[in-house]
Amino acid sequence: MKNTALTAIHESLGAKMVPFAGYNMPVQYAGVNIEHEVVRNGVGVFDVSHMGEFVLKGPNALALIQKFSSNDASVLVDGKAQYSCMPNGKGGIVDDLIIYRVHAEEYFIVVNASNIEKDWNWMSSHNDLGVEMHNLSESYSLLAIQGPLAAAAMQSLTEVDLSQMVYYTFQHATFASIENVMISATGYTGSGGFEIYVRNEDAEHVWNEVFKAGASFGIQPIGLAARDTLRLEMGFCLYGNDIDDSTSPLEAGLGWITKFTKDFVDSEFLKSQKEAGITRKLVAFEMIDRGIPRHDYPILDQENNVIGKVTSGTMSPSLKIGIGMGYVAIKNSALDSEIFIEIREKGIKAKIVKAPFYKK
Repeated sequence: MKNTALTAIHESLGAKMVPFAGYNMPVQYAGVNIEHEVVRNGVGVFDVSHMGEFVLKGPNALALIQKFSSNDASVLVDGKAQYSCMPNGKGGIVDDLIIYRVHAEEYFIVVNASNIEKDWNWMSSHNDLGVEMHNLSESYSLLAIQGPLAAAAMQSLTEVDLSQMVYYTFQHATFASIENVMISATGYTGSGGFEIYVRNEDAEHVWNEVFKAGASFGIQPIGLAARDTLRLEMGFCLYGNDIDDSTSPLEAGLGWITKFTKDFVDSEFLKSQKEAGITRKLVAFEMIDRGIPRHDYPILDQENNVIGKVTSGTMSPSLKIGIGMGYVAIKNSALDSEIFIEIREKGIKAKIVKAPFYKK
C-alpha cells in the first residue's frame, strides 16, 4: 500500500484511513456530514495526491490528445483547462480526465488514481507521433482546497488574485513561498475553490501553510467520504461507478464533451450511436420514501420489472434525503417518472430529477 507525502499528517489528525486505488487514504476526520457542510459553507482541504499526472510535450502533443480525447482540445489556450474522456474503441470509456494547456507544445493531464497505468498504456499505444510523455504521478501531490471561502482564505499565500480566477483556468505562481506551483480553479465539489499541484517534497510545508492561512476561516481537513457525497450532490460522474469500460459518453450524459468536429477513437461509432439514439441513459433520482440507494441496487418500474441499476447513491447531507444515479432504459427515463429502488428486497419509491441535486 502506497502512502502520500501527507499520510503521517492524516494519521496524526486521527483520520480514519482506508486503502483506495493502492493508496492509504483518509476517508474521514470529524465525520462525513460535518465535513460536507464545511465545504458547502466554508473551506476544506482534501489530500487527493493519489491522482495521476502526465505531461505531453512536443509539436504533435495536441494531435495525440485529439486522437484519444472525445472533447476538442484545439479550443484550449494557454492557462485553460478542459474536462474530457477517452473512449475505449469498444463503445465504452477508458477514463475521464482534465487536460491543461500549459503552452502550444505542452499539456498537463490529470487522470483517476485507479487508472494511472491503464491510461498511460492507452495513451502510449496511440502515440505514433513522437510525443514526449512523462508520468509524474509519483512525484506530485495534490491539495483540493474547496468551498465558498477558499479564495479569501488562501489569498495571503499568493500574489495571484484568486477571487478573479475563472472556473477551469490555471496559473503557475508562487504559493506558500514555493515557486512554480500550479494553481487550478477546478474541483469535484460544486462549491468553488482550487486544486494546488506541488512536488512531494513541498507538500507538507504547503499543507501547514494552508492551515495557518485558513485558521481564521475555520478551515478543516476533509476525507474521501465527503468528497463522494459532495460530487454526487452535483451529479458529477465517478469512474468505476457511473462511467466505465461498458458505458458510452452519450449514455452517461457526456455528449457535451463529445465533439464530432474531429476524428478520434470511437468517433464513428459514437456518431452512429447518436444518430440511432441511445437505448439507456444515466439518470438522477431522489428518494420519495425513506431509504438510502447504494451501488448496484436494482431499479424497478411500477410493475416490479428491473429497468436498470444504481451506479451511485447516498444520503444527501445537504438535502437530507436519499439521492442517486443509475442507468435505465430510455422509455423509463423521463423527468419526474416514478421509479422504485430495491432495498432489502423491497421496492422503495423514488422519482427521476434533473441534476444537480444541490442548488446553491
